[in-house]
Amino acid sequence: MSSRRESRHSAYGPYAGGDPLAPPVDLGEALSAIGEDVMAGYSPERALAEFLRRGGQNQRGLDDLARQIAEKRRELLQRHNLDGTMQQVKELLDKAVLAERKQLARDLDDDARFQEMRLDGLPPSPAAAVNSLADYPWRSSDARAAYEEIKDLLGRELLDQRFAGMKQALEGATDEDRARINEMLGDLNDLLEKHRLGEDTNQDLADFMAKHGDFFPENPQSVEELIDALAQRAAAAQRMLNSMTPEQRAELMTLSQQAFGSPQIMDSLSRLDANLQMLRPGEDWSGGERFQGDEGLGLGDGTGAFQDLAELDALSEQLSQAYPGARLDDIDLDALLRHLDDEASADARTLAEIEKQLRETGLIKRSADGSLRLSPKAMRQLGKSLLRDVADRMSGRQGARELRQAGAAGEPSGASRAWAFGDTESWDVTATLTNAVQRTVSRGMDARHGIRLELDDIEVIETEARTQAAVALLVDTSFSMAMDGRWLPMKRTSLALHQLISTRFRGDKLQLIAFGRRAQVMDIEELTGLEPKWDKGTNLHHALLLANRHFRKHPSMQPVLLVVTDGEPTSHLHSSGQVFFDYPPHPLTLALTVREFDTTTRLGAQVTFFRLGDDPGLARFIDQMARRADGKVVAPETDDLGAAVVGSYLGSRSTWRSAWTGL
Repeated sequence: MSSRRESRHSAYGPYAGGDPLAPPVDLGEALSAIGEDVMAGYSPERALAEFLRRGGQNQRGLDDLARQIAEKRRELLQRHNLDGTMQQVKELLDKAVLAERKQLARDLDDDARFQEMRLDGLPPSPAAAVNSLADYPWRSSDARAAYEEIKDLLGRELLDQRFAGMKQALEGATDEDRARINEMLGDLNDLLEKHRLGEDTNQDLADFMAKHGDFFPENPQSVEELIDALAQRAAAAQRMLNSMTPEQRAELMTLSQQAFGSPQIMDSLSRLDANLQMLRPGEDWSGGERFQGDEGLGLGDGTGAFQDLAELDALSEQLSQAYPGARLDDIDLDALLRHLDDEASADARTLAEIEKQLRETGLIKRSADGSLRLSPKAMRQLGKSLLRDVADRMSGRQGARELRQAGAAGEPSGASRAWAFGDTESWDVTATLTNAVQRTVSRGMDARHGIRLELDDIEVIETEARTQAAVALLVDTSFSMAMDGRWLPMKRTSLALHQLISTRFRGDKLQLIAFGRRAQVMDIEELTGLEPKWDKGTNLHHALLLANRHFRKHPSMQPVLLVVTDGEPTSHLHSSGQVFFDYPPHPLTLALTVREFDTTTRLGAQVTFFRLGDDPGLARFIDQMARRADGKVVAPETDDLGAAVVGSYLGSRSTWRSAWTGL
C-alpha cells in the first residue's frame, strides 16, 4: 500500500436558497386545490396553472413572484435617468474652464485676453463646447487634466457599453492600452465578418482569445457564444440610445468623436454594431424605455440597466407561463436570484418541483388526445381528503379523523355463544371467565387459588351478518346547480361517498347517476370533470329508471336511494327515448316520476332526499315522495351536503355501525 495519503478536495458553492430543514413539497395541498378547480369546471391543465399562479398556504405563487419582478422593473425606471455621462462631462468641463480662467486672470499678456474671449464665446451645449476646445492651448495644467479626463471618460464609457466592466478596467489607461483596444476591436470585427461569410473560424477564435483573452473573462467556447454575449450587450446599448431625447442623442454623437482623443474608436464600435446586428437580427435593436428618476446613469451602467430590463421582461414572460409549451423548468432561477432574493428563487424551485412530481408520480397524466387528466390515484387521494373533511363536520371536532369498519364478518348482536371450531369472532372475555370460575367451583375446588381455561369455557361474541347495499346516488346536474353555487359541493359529496364505499364498504355497490335534461350513469372521473351546460330540464324520472335497473342487478342487496336536487322534475323520458320538457312541471312528468318512484319503493329501497334551496314547489313534491316511501328529507346547508349524504348512508340500516376514531 502506498504510504502517500490520497488528497481529497471539497467544492463549495453559494447557498441556493430556501429552508434546508423544510419538509418535502406538499403534493396533498396542491392536489386538493387542483381537484377543487377541476370539480368547479376547470380543465386539469388550467387547474394546475391556477395553483402554480396562486401558490399554497406557505408558498408564494407565480403571480406574487411576477408582481415582485414588475415592482423591480418599475423601481429601476423611476430611480434613474440617462444623463449620467452628460452630467459628468459637464462637471469636468466646468472644472477645466474655471481652472483655466483662474490661470488667465494671473497672466497679463494679450494672448491671455484673447483666450478669455474664446472661453466667453463657448457654445452652451457641453458637447459642442468640448469639441470647440479640441485645439485649445491650455495654460493651466489642472484644466488640461480635467479636459483630458473628459476624453478618457468618453472612451471608457463607450467601451463599457459594449464590454461590461471596461470602464473600471481602463481607468488610468495609457496610450499603449488604447492602442491594444483599437487592435482588439479590429481583430474582433475581422473575426465576426469572416464568421458571417460562413468561413471556418474555430482556429481564428483560438488565436483571437490567445491574443486578447484578457478582455473577455467569460471565456467564450465558440464564436456563437461570443456573438450572443456581445449582441445582447450591444442591443441594450442601442435601446438606451433609442430611449434618449433627440437632443441627448445629438450631444452623445458629437461627444463620441472625442473618445480617447480620436474618432477611430467610434468607427470601430460602429463597425462592431453593424456586424452584430447582421449576425443577430432577432435581438431587440429598436426598443426603448422612459427613465424618470433623479440618479443619472453613465453609458455603461445605463446599458447594464437595459440588460437588466430585458432580463426582467424575460422573467416576467417565464413566470406568466402564457406561451405554448410553457413549463416551470423554463424559469431562469439564477436571474431570479440576482433580481429578487434567495427565497424567491427557492419558491420558484419548489413550484417547479411540485409540477414535476405531480406528473412523475402519476397524479396527473396526459391522455391519448394530449390533454391532462387527474389519474385514478389522484382521485383516490382527493377522495380521502374530502372524506376527512366530511368526518370533521360529522364529528363536530377539528382534527384528522376517518371512518373505520367495526368488525369484519358482521356486527355484534349483544349476545354470546359457545365457541365452535372455525369461529373467527372475538372472545366474550367476561362470559368465558365466568364459565371457568363456575366450572371450578362446581368441582369442589377453590377458585381463589386460580382457574384453568378449557375449551368448553370459551364463548365468542355473536354477530349478525352485515347486509350489503346497492347504493344509487342521484345528483342533479341541471344548470341551476351551477348558478346557485351547488356544483362543487355536489361533486365533493359524490367523491367523498365514492371514497367511503370503495375503501371501507367494498361489498356495497355504488352507482352515480347524474340527471339534468336526461340522466346518465357516470364513473367518478366523468362526474368530477363534468362541466355545467345551459340545458333546461330536471329529469328525475330517467334517473329513477337507471337506479331501479341498478337495484334489480343486485337483488340480494339492500337498495339505498340518495337523491340530491334543487328543483322539481321538469322533464321525463318517453318510451321512444325522446326527452319531454315543460315548465312549470307537466302533470304527465310528475305522474311518470311518481310511478317510477313507487317501483323503487316496491324494491324495498331506503330513501333519503337532500333538498337544496328554498323552492316551495320542490319542498311539497319531495315531502310527498318521502311519505310514500317512508323515507327522509334533509335540507342541509350547501357546505354540509357531504356530511349529510355520508351520514345518511352510514345510518340507513340498523345493522350498520360506523365508529369515528382518531388516526
